[in-house]
Amino acid sequence: MLLDAQTLARLKGVKLRARAVMEGVLSGLHKSPHQGQSVEFAEHKEYAPGDELRHLDWKAYGKFDKYYVKRFEHETNLRAVMVVDASASMGYQSGALSKLEVATTLAGALSYLLVRQQDAAGLALLTGGKWKDVPPRASAGHLNVLLDTLDATAAGGTTDLGSAADHLAEVLPRRSTVIVLSDLLDEKQDALKRVLALRQRKNDVSLFHVVDPAELTFPFDDPTLFMDMEGEGRIEVNPREIKESYLEEFHAFLANVKASCAEADVDYELVRTDEKLDDVLLRYLARRGRRG
Repeated sequence: MLLDAQTLARLKGVKLRARAVMEGVLSGLHKSPHQGQSVEFAEHKEYAPGDELRHLDWKAYGKFDKYYVKRFEHETNLRAVMVVDASASMGYQSGALSKLEVATTLAGALSYLLVRQQDAAGLALLTGGKWKDVPPRASAGHLNVLLDTLDATAAGGTTDLGSAADHLAEVLPRRSTVIVLSDLLDEKQDALKRVLALRQRKNDVSLFHVVDPAELTFPFDDPTLFMDMEGEGRIEVNPREIKESYLEEFHAFLANVKASCAEADVDYELVRTDEKLDDVLLRYLARRGRRG
């Protein structure tokens, strides 16, 4: 199946879209020459000097002509929480899918992949200025609850990622996996800093920065009324007069977020809403595989 944005938009509901993306990811992994990226190796790691030889998996060696070491259950089973920003700005769309639809589809696909390898997936939704938590679990029934919750999510209210990060810092055990999906359009200056601070608590943190192509290119020509999706502000301007300064500021914003993530040792993935989402996840998994 061709998983472009138009195709995904024709699939109704997060379950169908997320499953299609998950299947695309698995297909891509099976075609990859880098066997270490494969989901089937969630319970193995490639042998490195110092690993105990008694833990070598000889069946894996016979199949792949590489040495793999079995991991133990306490090493492999992780707890992952998807933090999905469902504030009003995430409802914006210039194409087939809104930023929120992309975020919920990615969160759903990641949840499928996690539960498939017997890891626990959970959800922290920020919508309408309120929290909704789905604690991490690894069962198929729990996965359905998580997907139904994502499916019922509508964009609304203001963004408060800083409070979300503070909340997670209080309730999550250390060394959890935290995956944030947001456009990061938060008026609070310290919001990103508070999200990145989760890494300082020994958590594994990833950030999927979801943007609309129109935000990247500002493709407006005629006088246009721009409205604040999370407030009362509105202004009518000639786009040609502000395009250059807007693009300069927006791309500086993107560069700052990326640099801040690199400094904090947080995985950063810029996601356009018109991208193939299975390619997004394959790119993400490949980079994490290279990091080890």
